[in-house]
Amino acid sequence: MKKAIVIGASSGIGRELSRILSEEGFIVGLVSRRLILLSELEDSLAGKIFVKKIDITNPEVSMTALTELIKEMGQVELVVISSGVGNINEQLDWELENETIATNVVGFSAMANVAIRHFIQQGSGHLVGISSVAALRGGKEAPAYNASKAYLSNYLEGLRQKVTGLGDSIIITEIRAGFVDTAMAKGDGLFWVSSVEKAARQIYSAIVTKKSCVYVTRRWRLVGWLLNMLPGSIYKRL
Repeated sequence: MKKAIVIGASSGIGRELSRILSEEGFIVGLVSRRLILLSELEDSLAGKIFVKKIDITNPEVSMTALTELIKEMGQVELVVISSGVGNINEQLDWELENETIATNVVGFSAMANVAIRHFIQQGSGHLVGISSVAALRGGKEAPAYNASKAYLSNYLEGLRQKVTGLGDSIIITEIRAGFVDTAMAKGDGLFWVSSVEKAARQIYSAIVTKKSCVYVTRRWRLVGWLLNMLPGSIYKRL
């Protein structure tokens, strides 16, 4: 049976994607810092499930814990990093900025590092990172969030370049998500808000088809195009 690890499985997209993977016949490793929520999810899933409490903001400890989980599960073919935080921070509260950087930059990098080294040693594997359309431009309401997602996109591209010489056996997928109906979707005037179920199903489709980069939902590709085309002199006034 195929084996997958979902980091950030306790809620939102990670939780729903874990459910889909289990339904599709995967042995799933559930990872989060909230063990109670993981246990509740485990009880609702069929098939073999592994559970590991990991706080990715502590990189040394979390890297060791993820390595241990991979060894416990055996040959893991898929690692999805869904953990992330995002806060509207117009006052530039440093505590919120620092939390975002610790989770979305340091924590993500630590988990991706373990996963990609495992895949290189194994000779195959698929790494998926949940990014955001916010990665395309800076944002005044949440500067660290937008910047952290830009970092994530760039980091995944670097890893993709690194494994290119190894053939097509290691796949790296970036998910650029728009608004999804989770606790992460904050602020007024939200539009094109997708259900968690629809977003997770489209992410699973991207995994199956081994896409390099996809927008979720697909209509957000248009927003991405507009953001890339908009001159900085205009964008800074928005």
